[in-house]
Amino acid sequence: MHKRIALVGLPLALMLSACGGSDPYEEESGGGGEGGGDAGTVVIGSADFPESTLLAEIYGRAMEAQGVEVDYQLNIGSREVYYSQIESGNLSVFPEYNGATLAYLDEEAPTGSSEETNALVAEALPDSLEILDSSSAENKDSVTVTSEVAEEHDLATLADLAGAADELVLGGPPEFETRHQGVVGLEEVYGIEFQEFRSLEVALLTQALLDGDIQAANLFTTDPQIAVEDFVVLEDPENLFGAQNITPLINSEQVDETARGALNDVSAALTTEALTALNERVVVQNENAADVAQEWLEEEGLA
Repeated sequence: MHKRIALVGLPLALMLSACGGSDPYEEESGGGGEGGGDAGTVVIGSADFPESTLLAEIYGRAMEAQGVEVDYQLNIGSREVYYSQIESGNLSVFPEYNGATLAYLDEEAPTGSSEETNALVAEALPDSLEILDSSSAENKDSVTVTSEVAEEHDLATLADLAGAADELVLGGPPEFETRHQGVVGLEEVYGIEFQEFRSLEVALLTQALLDGDIQAANLFTTDPQIAVEDFVVLEDPENLFGAQNITPLINSEQVDETARGALNDVSAALTTEALTALNERVVVQNENAADVAQEWLEEEGLA
């Protein structure tokens, strides 16, 4: 059995709050940090975009298949909101991206390989948290443009934007504006200053790009719409976005060996190709994420 708590429609101010700010769980948990579920229950969370929800369904259902009781708290918001909930124990497991986690913990940390990134994450995490095995599946932030914009401004890499960005509007989720692996890093590493940054929900970015409301978008590289719409993902020669392997972040005390084994088994099986195909089923074909997750787990012998 499992329970589902979908935390949708959080106000923008909450999505942007830092770790010391508003706590979306304060009312239901009493602010005591004693966990978001019953004793022995693993609480898995997701951010507010389809791939994160899909990953929570995959990892959560794999634990359930091993007899672990799982609660789902989905569509929470950005890392600036949910990280503190893992640390406090309101969340037990969160399918994360190792490079983005490192950038959140240490904005000055260098980018590197998956192994180098994981070592730095492990060093930076508080004692109560840890990461498990990384998947080979990787999904990076990107700056993506239409093929027409790429041709008009002769764009192939982020470096090419330096001479054209002042004519372009960049769209992305609100947190992309303030992250090093975002607008801040684009300015520092590549000298890119866009005409404007427009804060948009992830689900609205593709249409805004097609409509010309924005000329560049922060899309994830496993977004199936990139291939469907023939978008151009600008290469990142300075590796600003770093390694971004799917890596479960856990509250150590709340995840036992059975749950750890199930989580690591998923990571061992999940590939970038598989994740992109699963995303297409959810985002393009409008299939239910829970059903897609269950079917994939059964195909892999994990359910």
